[in-house]
Amino acid sequence: MSHSARAFWLRSPGHGEIRDLPLSEPGDGEILVRTLWSGISRGTETLVFHGQVPRSQWDVMRAPFQDGDFPGPVKYGYLNVGVVEEGPAHLTGRPVFCLYPHQTRYVVPAAAVTVVPDFVPAERAILAGTVETAVNALWDAAPLVGDRIAVVGGGMVGCSVAALLARFPGVRVQLVDTDPARERTAAALGMEFAAPGDAHGGCDLVVHASATEQGLARSLELLRAEGTVVDLSWYGDRRITLPLGEGFHSRRLTLRSSQVGTVSPARADRTYADRLALALELPADPALDALITGESRFEELPEVMPGLAAGDIPALCHRIRYAN
Repeated sequence: MSHSARAFWLRSPGHGEIRDLPLSEPGDGEILVRTLWSGISRGTETLVFHGQVPRSQWDVMRAPFQDGDFPGPVKYGYLNVGVVEEGPAHLTGRPVFCLYPHQTRYVVPAAAVTVVPDFVPAERAILAGTVETAVNALWDAAPLVGDRIAVVGGGMVGCSVAALLARFPGVRVQLVDTDPARERTAAALGMEFAAPGDAHGGCDLVVHASATEQGLARSLELLRAEGTVVDLSWYGDRRITLPLGEGFHSRRLTLRSSQVGTVSPARADRTYADRLALALELPADPALDALITGESRFEELPEVMPGLAAGDIPALCHRIRYAN
């Protein structure tokens, strides 16, 4: 039986289109997946859509099943939940998560998918890719019981981190963002909210995810002496200036990066598969529905992506629905 698919491609920076393409038959060890849902990770995919991936990072930023090259034409994305249509008996008919772009059907090695647990709705499982980033960040940050923590930047990554931190015993966590609409998200996730100027200081840990120079500078200001900022933001090709004079050294502050491309050294005994399996269990919490702030049909992607990139469509995770 021959198969075909439709996929969303970035033809050139700022211009997307849907393309028809043939699919090969699944070979030994491969499966055919029909997509049910995909998610747009707005921060990273906006940078890709605008052509702002620095040349030095083209290899690092490749998605696992990306086709084409930056700045375009390129097929990019990594939040995909589908059902296995052809493959081994233990996978056929099962919902699976895969780091695959926005495409109606695809053929991948069976080892490239993770079965969605029965207790996690498929439509919420698209969050697993971002929750995985949050898991890795918290392995890096190593928060302790009773810590005072701020998460600066209420985008998809920041809210995912905050959602996990809100379940730590005894932790005071505050979501900090310039958008007052994020107060509703914070409430749904079970935490306090503050504008940057009103945020609590004296933090043991600040997780920065606003991707702005101002947000990172404010994160340093919110620390107690010897506190730590873990920076999850990716700035693309922008240069960032920081106030590392004044009290930065006398207060012995720490600024460190975290990136999901490598499993945290603090959990060196865990594999990528272990980390993703954990990230697929955590969206069992219905509170994480607050991270999905919009939904569109696959056919609408060429119009939806520019709106998301321009900020005309406000979104944390924008969910894409595929026809049965």
